[in-house]
Amino acid sequence: MIGVELFPNGIARYLIGGLFIGGGIASIYLATGIIAGASTFLESTLSYVSNVPRFNRLRYVGSRDWRIVFTAGIVLGAGVYAVVWQGGAWTTEVQWWRLLAGGVLVGVGTRLGKGCTSGHGVCGVGSLSQTSIVNVATFISVAIGTAQLVQALGVSP
Repeated sequence: MIGVELFPNGIARYLIGGLFIGGGIASIYLATGIIAGASTFLESTLSYVSNVPRFNRLRYVGSRDWRIVFTAGIVLGAGVYAVVWQGGAWTTEVQWWRLLAGGVLVGVGTRLGKGCTSGHGVCGVGSLSQTSIVNVATFISVAIGTAQLVQALGVSP
């Protein structure tokens, strides 16, 4: 009964998504030795348009072309999902400024945590990295605390 409450639409889509994510990340790591974190992919993409030395490290510049394909796949995957399972529409009641503020806060957190949930949560925890385990525990704790605070304050979209 608890599964029905947690997964009212069934678990198949989560299982399939998890297999795609795990398989893709494992393939990238086995083929290149690079951990497939989305924030690193963004940094390597910035090497196309920025002269900042941080973004122009050899490891970023040397692998940025296929990282663009990876990043495009993330975006296109969301688009395919919207078309196939949601009739082509993706809508939210959240105001644009809240989405923007959330994106900025996620970006700051990514820099502070030296990586994102895909790098730490999928790759780092999977390889039993102590740093990643601590970071993921921090991500989850802050997310739970924020959700509880927002609910207590009565904030809605």
